[in-house]
Amino acid sequence: MPSSTTQETPTGTDGVSLSHGLKQRHLSMIALGGVIGAGLFVGSGAGIAAAGPSIVVAYTLSGLLVMLVMRMLGEMSAAYPSSGSFSAHAERAIGPWAGFTAGWSFWVLLCTAVGLEGIGAAKIVSGWLPGTPEWAWVALFMVVFCGTNLAAVKNFGEFEFWFAALKVAAITLFLVLGVLAILGVLPGTDSPGASHLTDFLPNGAEGLVIGLLASVFAYGGLETVTIAAAESENPVQGVARAVRTAMWRIALFYIGSMAVIVTLVPWDSKEVVEKGPYVAALDELGIPGAGQLMNVVVLVALLSAMNANIYGASRIAYSLVERGQGPKGLGRVSGGVPRIAVLASSVFGFLCVLLSYWRPNDVFAWLLNMIGAVILVVWIFIAVSQLRLRRRMEREAPEQLVVRMWAFPWLTWLALAGMAAVFVLMAREPDTRVQLYSTGGMTLALAAVGYAWQKARARQ
Repeated sequence: MPSSTTQETPTGTDGVSLSHGLKQRHLSMIALGGVIGAGLFVGSGAGIAAAGPSIVVAYTLSGLLVMLVMRMLGEMSAAYPSSGSFSAHAERAIGPWAGFTAGWSFWVLLCTAVGLEGIGAAKIVSGWLPGTPEWAWVALFMVVFCGTNLAAVKNFGEFEFWFAALKVAAITLFLVLGVLAILGVLPGTDSPGASHLTDFLPNGAEGLVIGLLASVFAYGGLETVTIAAAESENPVQGVARAVRTAMWRIALFYIGSMAVIVTLVPWDSKEVVEKGPYVAALDELGIPGAGQLMNVVVLVALLSAMNANIYGASRIAYSLVERGQGPKGLGRVSGGVPRIAVLASSVFGFLCVLLSYWRPNDVFAWLLNMIGAVILVVWIFIAVSQLRLRRRMEREAPEQLVVRMWAFPWLTWLALAGMAAVFVLMAREPDTRVQLYSTGGMTLALAAVGYAWQKARARQ
């Protein structure tokens, strides 16, 4: 069993430590903005098309699961602030092989996501400027955000602060307009009442399942705040405050906006998928220029995600190397930043972009399938780690339990059961079954490498 005193050394492989340049306002906005991603603005359209108005139920169920995961992660991160977050917790609770598996699989997920978000952002900009090559825009975005992350961590914090502020303002304005329209008090619009909600389960349980799976993966990104907390002025208070406000953020932004959209727009409208649900809803209200306005917001969401994912990937890699689980060069710190890890993460992300052009039907498709269920694997490591660490902390350091998991251990077990149910649902659906098997293969391979490395180190 791993030692309960395993602590992450606060310095890189060259003896230089990460800085603590993130202020509380940065951390608060990273937590707030992390909820509002491109998956919410764009990806939710497919879920609405499948589930109809019952998408509200799907987002509520998956939102409850995410709240439990964040509470568990918050408990551990407040007790043991670390740039490795759940990876460091898994090593402390289960063993080095678990930290290795959770960390490197999440690194691959984040780096691939950087490439995907760059492609999405480039498509929007090239649509505004026809004839410009998409790859050139992706390269520009990569250079900008790689440069941002190579500089002091407060630069990353400032970018995310303003990105998040714009996203929060946009979705808040959308919710206000939507509620006014539903109440029939928005000038120039008539209230739809409940006319679009009568066919609540248009595609039966099968449609609800597809919507549920789509909603689960839309919540990715919340973990970044526990990674960033390690570089804040007060890591314990920062992560505790961020986690405690997760509930109302999820309820307001995700569940609230889904309820507004399906009330305003017929669930089977082609525009929901083609233009995105938010643009479709604003078009329904007859607001001029709504489509382009939302494209700007989606672009900001994508750029924000690129910035945050380069940051998260570099810190996860740094933490893994710091614990002896990767190439030492990635752990070098200068100016309080793991710059080699930032460069490596950015290069991997751009390689994914190139693969989308060079080998879209085999290598790139395989990579996308491989990361399809990584977030669920990470959540399982979080839940199992929390089950083991909570008892240990209660015995050895109860004063570190600044954030406590609700109704422990029952809700932790309930969350694990929910994750198992999502895996079963993925195995039932042809589109997600391939992702499940591909992610499972990568996870087993990493676990085998991690276990072999753990045994080899134990013999030294």
